[in-house]
Amino acid sequence: MSKVILHIDLNAFFVRCEEILDPTLEGKPVIIGHSGRGGIVSTCSYAARKYGVKSGMPTYKAQQLCKNAVLIGGHYELYSAKSKEFINFVKKYSTIIEQASIDECYVDMTKVLQKEKEPLKFVQQMQASLYKETGLKCSIGIAPTKFLAKMGSDMKKPMGITVIRRRDVRKMLDPLPIEDFFGIGKKTSPRLREMGINTIGDLEKLINSDDQDIKKFLGKFYFGIKEWINGYGSDVVDTEPWDPKQIGHSTTLPRDALDIDEIKIYLKQMAEEVSKDAKAENKVGSSVQLILKDNEFKVINRSKRVQNKTNDFEIIYNEGLKLLIANYDGRPIRLVGITLQNLINKDEIVEQLSIFDNYEEVKEQNAIKLLIAELNRQMKGTTFKTAGDYLKEKKDATH
Repeated sequence: MSKVILHIDLNAFFVRCEEILDPTLEGKPVIIGHSGRGGIVSTCSYAARKYGVKSGMPTYKAQQLCKNAVLIGGHYELYSAKSKEFINFVKKYSTIIEQASIDECYVDMTKVLQKEKEPLKFVQQMQASLYKETGLKCSIGIAPTKFLAKMGSDMKKPMGITVIRRRDVRKMLDPLPIEDFFGIGKKTSPRLREMGINTIGDLEKLINSDDQDIKKFLGKFYFGIKEWINGYGSDVVDTEPWDPKQIGHSTTLPRDALDIDEIKIYLKQMAEEVSKDAKAENKVGSSVQLILKDNEFKVINRSKRVQNKTNDFEIIYNEGLKLLIANYDGRPIRLVGITLQNLINKDEIVEQLSIFDNYEEVKEQNAIKLLIAELNRQMKGTTFKTAGDYLKEKKDATH
């Protein structure tokens, strides 16, 4: 018997958190990001998307497209707290949960829904209760596998519910553009289109005919994608706690870059994405990794330790920039990526005492930080913070 897997995806999560904080933002074109020529859009509201604003876009360009947009730096501790609230809500329905990221999870609801006469109505009530209790909006995919559930949650946003049965896979997936195939996306889809593969149905025909060109192109992913595209694949929800040890972002360039200044632009964008995600997860890292891939698919992979654990954008970018300057030899570059590694929770940091510090003052500061960390652990949130952290957060939000 097939399992019933839900993929629950919070809609425009960061923006929704800001709307909960300030209800006057609802319905307005909201952009989460930083101003200035180097700033990029982390995410945006559905109202802003109607103007063509997208994640990863330079902020100045987004503001040109949507002149009445509200730009917000972001309240990352709030996002982290609301994410925990979301997962705790889902745990009331099932304990078989796999948190895929800060704003999405897979849930095995097989046993729960077997008892329900109207399982779809039950899920609808679950969706409505999440909104009522937390203020968060979500889309839900219901399917026998994790891949299909993920595809379903992407089909109707915001506040949609999509059921994909195995018998409906061809009808529901085949007409979709190839970019919508989870796991392919922006990096590979342009090359697939060059091969004449414009829809998921086009890919399915080649895969199921054992076309050697597509098999060679997909390489080790071929057999996994063949399972997915035919309605099979993993239905195992991993209940291990979601705790990333590294956070990275990379992008395939629209054309090969020969100019280090052009590479810097993409590196800066990726560093801001990494910083945003690390802050949302309340993580800091001790090393920065640079990844470059040239036009012959050779990879340059270099890393560097930072003096103090961090999630600060400027530090991540500057360390990545040092690695770029030291290792770039002028070859054509088609992919740029940066990763913050060796992550730990920010609350776990205990500052080391240097010979120049006032011992009693540092001892008192660390005692306060440890007390706050323990209180937040007991409260299962980020309710308590130092005055310094509060002022820094307030300052960051205005930039």
